[in-house]
Amino acid sequence: MADSEAWEDFPLHESVFKDDLRRLSQLLRVHDVAQKDIHGNTALHLAVMLGRKDCIQLLLAHGAPVRVKNIQGWTPLAEAISYGDRQSIFTLLKKLKQQSSESLEQRRPALIKALKDIGDFYLELKWDFQSWVPLVSRILPSDICKVHKKGSCLRLDTTLVDFNDMRWERGDITFIFNGDAEPRESLTVLDNVTKVYQKIKSEEMEHELEDEVNILMSSDIMAAQMSTKSITFSRAQSGWLFREDKTEMVGDFEADFYDVNGLLLDSRKRREHLSQEDVQKNKAIMENLTKGAWDNCEFQRRPSLPPPPPKHVSWKEYITAEAGKPPCLGRNIVSKGSTKAFKATVGMRYDQFWKVSAINYMTSSNSMETIVKLSLLDVLEVIAPFKQFQKLREFMTTKLPEGFPVKIEIPVFPTVTAKVTFTSFQWREDLPQNLFFIPPNYREDPSRFPDL
Repeated sequence: MADSEAWEDFPLHESVFKDDLRRLSQLLRVHDVAQKDIHGNTALHLAVMLGRKDCIQLLLAHGAPVRVKNIQGWTPLAEAISYGDRQSIFTLLKKLKQQSSESLEQRRPALIKALKDIGDFYLELKWDFQSWVPLVSRILPSDICKVHKKGSCLRLDTTLVDFNDMRWERGDITFIFNGDAEPRESLTVLDNVTKVYQKIKSEEMEHELEDEVNILMSSDIMAAQMSTKSITFSRAQSGWLFREDKTEMVGDFEADFYDVNGLLLDSRKRREHLSQEDVQKNKAIMENLTKGAWDNCEFQRRPSLPPPPPKHVSWKEYITAEAGKPPCLGRNIVSKGSTKAFKATVGMRYDQFWKVSAINYMTSSNSMETIVKLSLLDVLEVIAPFKQFQKLREFMTTKLPEGFPVKIEIPVFPTVTAKVTFTSFQWREDLPQNLFFIPPNYREDPSRFPDL
């Protein structure tokens, strides 16, 4: 790209670089606030790296995305943690959560339509978490989620309640999602032992965000990405002397098994914002965690760091640097990373049952299999927004072999593998409506689940 072309193509970035707030304000009326430059940075990335607080506020007010990554894989929030200004970190974190909630609400009409387009059903989904780290493996849970779907309503029953003193608290918990209700009233969690319920709030309290900022400023900046671009599938083999394609029963289903090849997990961490004392404290915290001493693991309120020394990099030097290798604009990066190849397997079912179902529940563009895969995962993400559901969604929306995946074994964290099994699926026309309502003898307790 010629120098003149680069200068012309990224006027938002140039305005941020030169701290020209007036020009930036004018350009935002006609330019894409999410545009990336040759290094994969958005204008918000640059505003954070350069400490341009007014530019940060203006860009966020115009919808600049916070989750977007540059070529190195870092988000504006990650760069804000590196820069160390507490208010900027808080503002970006709050906006990130707001944008995530808005994205979910934008998908909501399509989700409700998909739920209504398919028949009512009952599904059992089993989670098994495993790790090669002995301590981690000891505390990882397993659970069977029971899912009932009727119209635009969905109910998920689980036994995992909370994690305390190095063990998982078991109970009898129900999430109820009502797609026809107002967003703020659509999701409720029930404790069936104490017979109380709590409406799940859509926004976090200020003090909760402040606590999260403390943790972010005290910890390594982490980035982990599971690459699915180069994966291929080959039929798994069984037998010692006479090898044959592996087929086995998974719950109620007979499934053909495939090996997933080329699945890579790229993990990196940065700690230029941490002092040596911080690193030692983090080591002590991890030791306390292994001993179950949770009371000693609190993160204290962190003040802003002094700004990094100015780098005196010109706009021309930045935009004409080799693509993906820009000069450092903020704090000198201290990082290390690794790429690990993971073994994964998937069991697929495709027989006359699914063929008939696909015909009976076909929509204009999606087969029943696609709808079940995508809408179910969407709803699971809504009613139980755990990171492992997002990992499962990323994997299941890649190009899988023909059929429906009834058993999947994939990495969800660098040291943790999840085994997900669809143990039972039944079309149910007779599901009672009261399954999807709060029982009349339950009382509301807004503090029963403080983390929700």
